[in-house]
Amino acid sequence: MTEYLGKLRLGVNIDHVATVRNARGSAYPDPIRAAKLAEEAGADGITAHLREDRRHIGDADIDGLMEALTVPLNFEMAATDEMQAIALRHKPHAVCIVPEKREEVTTEGGLEVARQENRLAHFIDPLRQAGCRVSIFIAADKPQIEAAARIGAAVVELHTGAYCDFHAEGKFAERDAELDRLREMSTFTHALGLEVHAGHGLTYDTVQPVAAFPEIMELNIGHFLIGEAIFRGLTPAIAEMRRLMDEARA
Repeated sequence: MTEYLGKLRLGVNIDHVATVRNARGSAYPDPIRAAKLAEEAGADGITAHLREDRRHIGDADIDGLMEALTVPLNFEMAATDEMQAIALRHKPHAVCIVPEKREEVTTEGGLEVARQENRLAHFIDPLRQAGCRVSIFIAADKPQIEAAARIGAAVVELHTGAYCDFHAEGKFAERDAELDRLREMSTFTHALGLEVHAGHGLTYDTVQPVAAFPEIMELNIGHFLIGEAIFRGLTPAIAEMRRLMDEARA
């Protein structure tokens, strides 16, 4: 019988509520209202990515989330001085360091840690000292995971985007190979003493194989849930994802 390390948590990313709001430059839909609905629907945490270009979440949204939420906020950010200062001012429960390029539509691939260990170690140290749980968003790659452990990260969030893309494209051999890699690296990450999270691109069709990995403690899912909410509502969309995750762990 599979031995799980604890309840699988669901973090709901509300970035794309802000994307819809910003398309018209209006005050609605309100991502803070979405976060509270997600909280009521059973989300264990809320994820928000404050990008350098503020294309979706804005500074006022972070202010509002810190004030409104009773579940943890996972503050996604690039490793820049500006974002470090914002994180140190707010001291969210968790800070997830992600790669960021202005020209990308969404986060592409994981952070390159191995080639910038010294810089990242110094960058995350003040965040750790402030009490933030520091997570590094990386591909399922052993050298990157080892580097994340060396710089003092508490958490590794494995990038599931390639696995989900292969599934959507019908490339099932590649999908299964990527899933095997994610499974192996989940075990490896846990063996190094780091907490294991996963996310990016997960849907109802792809979540269960990842949710079944016993080492994974948290999944962060956003774009799909916000899209699904158009058709069934945010609360039912989250409830169904929660049901599928729990079923995979049963």
